[in-house]
Amino acid sequence: MTSFPTARTVLITGAASGIGRATAVTFARRGYRVGAYDIDQSGLAGLLEQINSEGGDLTIGRLDVTDPSDWTTQLADFTADTPRLDLLVNNAGVLTAGRFDAIPLTAHTRMLDINLRGALIGTHTAFPYLRDTPGAQVVNMCSASAIYGQPELATYSATKFALRGLTEALELEWRTYDIRVLALWPLFVDTGMVAGVSTGTTRSLGVHLTADDVAHDLYDLTTHPARRWLPKVHHPVGRQAKLLATGSRFAPAWVNRLMNKTLSHS
Repeated sequence: MTSFPTARTVLITGAASGIGRATAVTFARRGYRVGAYDIDQSGLAGLLEQINSEGGDLTIGRLDVTDPSDWTTQLADFTADTPRLDLLVNNAGVLTAGRFDAIPLTAHTRMLDINLRGALIGTHTAFPYLRDTPGAQVVNMCSASAIYGQPELATYSATKFALRGLTEALELEWRTYDIRVLALWPLFVDTGMVAGVSTGTTRSLGVHLTADDVAHDLYDLTTHPARRWLPKVHHPVGRQAKLLATGSRFAPAWVNRLMNKTLSHS
């Protein structure tokens, strides 16, 4: 059996800002060796300076999540000295809001490429590292918009539905390798992604979560012994997301549709 160093490792995409950055800081402060990757090099440089000043262990690198060769290179680099990958966080994502027909096709395909294809490529490429690390985990950053298709967020919502399906399938497939796969479901989070976004649901529900809220839940879900072994795949973040997710499980489809119609003012 491979002998591993003591420090656990986490690789985070979209780590230059928002939830990714908060997650990197949260894990670094708790002794993890953190790999923070993004296309935003200046944001990563600021993150590196912050974590170095706090005595944390951080590796940064440019990663276009839609490029398989980038994934291969950065995974090899991150694991060169520490041959383990305890946790992969597929966080990178983009959002363009508005009526479906008013959004340029390039923006729709960009959401598909980054939100879904990026997570798929990364998870596939990281599999050998996860398989060879006892108790490895994958967290896919899903969304409460995967509960019911959201007007003015149609393609973004679709990418999260697809990510939900990928998570559920891999959670079953990869049990044989002792790899846990789960999804976090925050509602709207106060980050740059939602800055300037005004849709029916943002106006109805508001923006009440912070990036730190999501990062702390992610840390707790992946490290707390009791929660580590719960056979639960989807984890709503925040009171609103929990209420919506619970309601969707027990309400008839027409009630869920009516609720979404009302909240989105459609």
